[in-house]
Amino acid sequence: MIYQGNRISVSMLEDGIAKMHFDAQDESVNKFDLETNKQFGEAVAALEQAADVKGLVVTSGKKVFIAGADITEFVANFKQPEDTIKEWVLKINSVFNRFEDLPFPKVAAINGAALGGGCEMTLVCEYRVMGDKAQIGLPETQLGIFPGFGGSVRTPRVVGIDNALELIATGKPQKPAAALKVGLVDSVVATDELEASAINVVKKCIAGELDWQAKRQEKLEPVKLNQLEQAMAFNSAKGMIFSKANPKQYPAVALAVGAIEKHAPLKRDAALEVEATNFAKAAKTPQAEALVGLFLNDQTVKKLAKVHSAKAHGIDEAAVLGAGIMGGGIAYQSASRGLPIIMKDIKSEQLDLGMGEATKLLAKQVKRKKIDAAKMGQTLGRIRPTLNYGDFGETDIVIEAVVENPKVKHAVLKEVEGLVKEDAILASNTSTISITHLAEVLERPENFVGMHFFNPVHRMPLVEVIRGEKSSEEAVATTVALAERMGKVPVVVNDCPGFLVNRVLFPYFGAFDLLLKQGADFVHVDKVMSKFGWPMGPAYLIDVVGLDTGVHGSAVMAEGFPDRMKPDYKGAIQQLFENERLGQKNGVGFYKYELDRRGKPKKLVDEATYGILASIQDSNKQEFTDEAIVERMMLAFCNETVRCLEDNIVSTPAEADMAMIMGVGFPPFRGGPCRYIDQVGVANYLALCEKYAHLGKAYEAPQKIRDMAAAGETFYPTA
Repeated sequence: MIYQGNRISVSMLEDGIAKMHFDAQDESVNKFDLETNKQFGEAVAALEQAADVKGLVVTSGKKVFIAGADITEFVANFKQPEDTIKEWVLKINSVFNRFEDLPFPKVAAINGAALGGGCEMTLVCEYRVMGDKAQIGLPETQLGIFPGFGGSVRTPRVVGIDNALELIATGKPQKPAAALKVGLVDSVVATDELEASAINVVKKCIAGELDWQAKRQEKLEPVKLNQLEQAMAFNSAKGMIFSKANPKQYPAVALAVGAIEKHAPLKRDAALEVEATNFAKAAKTPQAEALVGLFLNDQTVKKLAKVHSAKAHGIDEAAVLGAGIMGGGIAYQSASRGLPIIMKDIKSEQLDLGMGEATKLLAKQVKRKKIDAAKMGQTLGRIRPTLNYGDFGETDIVIEAVVENPKVKHAVLKEVEGLVKEDAILASNTSTISITHLAEVLERPENFVGMHFFNPVHRMPLVEVIRGEKSSEEAVATTVALAERMGKVPVVVNDCPGFLVNRVLFPYFGAFDLLLKQGADFVHVDKVMSKFGWPMGPAYLIDVVGLDTGVHGSAVMAEGFPDRMKPDYKGAIQQLFENERLGQKNGVGFYKYELDRRGKPKKLVDEATYGILASIQDSNKQEFTDEAIVERMMLAFCNETVRCLEDNIVSTPAEADMAMIMGVGFPPFRGGPCRYIDQVGVANYLALCEKYAHLGKAYEAPQKIRDMAAAGETFYPTA
């Protein structure tokens, strides 16, 4: 044994070939945390002294090869000054360099995901052999940083500038065929042949059949392009990259491109200095803080879901009441995850619509070669459309997804409760109606919860699981378990009108209505909020949701929170609805819609909208700066998020932030409303609330904000 640690071991195999094995005994995955970095340095030192080693294979004892750096350590590290961060990554890089410089060939055997630091570990080997089920990539830009363990230096020297820029800027993991095509790996083999194949490559290097020293040397030298060729490569790549990643929103991408452009003409060690300098700059941006926080919040929410689902009972079959697009989407999601589901409706044409939705979604997967026709047939076979309740006797959970009307829901829920077994869970997919109110007609309200999917079901990851006043822990647990089984991220919330996401969203629409009343142009507001980072502005968003849905929801919210959600004027959304403008569903809303070449609705500015809105606007129209629009829109949104925390509708800032990002598309690089308040500064945020308090209750600071400002507190730890 050359080296033995509890994360890394190095042993001799045969014919002078050693094996470096990553297998963290106290962790579920391998990652480059503080302890692993320490042991890696010790293992490299041992190899530097091992005179009888002629070659080395690098293997993993986990399903994941190496997941990358330990992101939990980033929070503390990134609070350090830039110079300290630079020193930290250069210290790690010095060990990677020493490994790369070992006087024998090294081959990585990539059995699972090699991401971030895991990919960078493979790049300090001369050859990379990849299992046919593995993936490899550099996803750091999704955390607001870019590869800092030599990835931005070695990747362009291995795969070329164009490919490297795309790999780093998109952060998209590569499957074996794609990785092989660009030269990120040297061969792809069956996973059970992986280690033997890697050893065979080492043997070929030792025998002189492969020039491993030339492979290493190209990583130590400048990129093999002359100045003109480099300029052309960077200019063409920049246009493509920055059209997809706004440098102001995701500065890490621009810093990565800048680093690569600067260090491409340099040798390895000088290039790594440039990488470290820009890495430290990226680490200090608010976007890195937000995106690293987002990653950690995602882990927190998933861990909480495991806690919530601890008391779940088994689910062998589900059912959905109400077909159509939503019911079909729910049925598809269940069936595609292997869970049989009954889809029941009172109209055969609705069943056809639901089955059509599921068929369409599966056909797209076949077209993209994600599944084959046989798999599609098996999935559709798990959906049983029916016009009666004959098969409901053994169903474990029933999801009600009928029209958003409490009387209809009461009737349907009361009826189905008498037809299912006593321990079956009933869950309503209502988006706004109180679960406690819906439970009033039930004999077993303890078995009833809310299960709010977001549209389109197959794309939106969030599911709100709503606990009514009488919902049992088992009912909540089983519904959370179902959401997880369906591939969704459940967030458990307490009951109130609109629950969490819609309760927060409607004050945002209210702020939009007030801006338009006072003279703002809806197109301008949309542009400002899109520039702020939302995937679409509020006018476009309500067109997509449906103005009829918005009007119905606002009536529910006005009844529940009249002090801040019941305006004393007619808003633009109501006015357009009364003029039979429903949004995309009938082709006219704030915008008008035409089908593009792909058959998707394309929005166009409709001058008629201004005429319709003129009658509900103030005669003395105001002009608004972009800054004022953002402040007013975000105050209404963030204040209601904080009130949900105050009212214990949602338990933690992490859950609140993740729900807003997954449910309504809050800009990820801003981290969520709670993170946004922290970054504005709680005292500064309170000052903004006071600046706009004259506009109404929605803009007034919640007591929690006042208390936090007085105590110097934040939603997330600052140290």
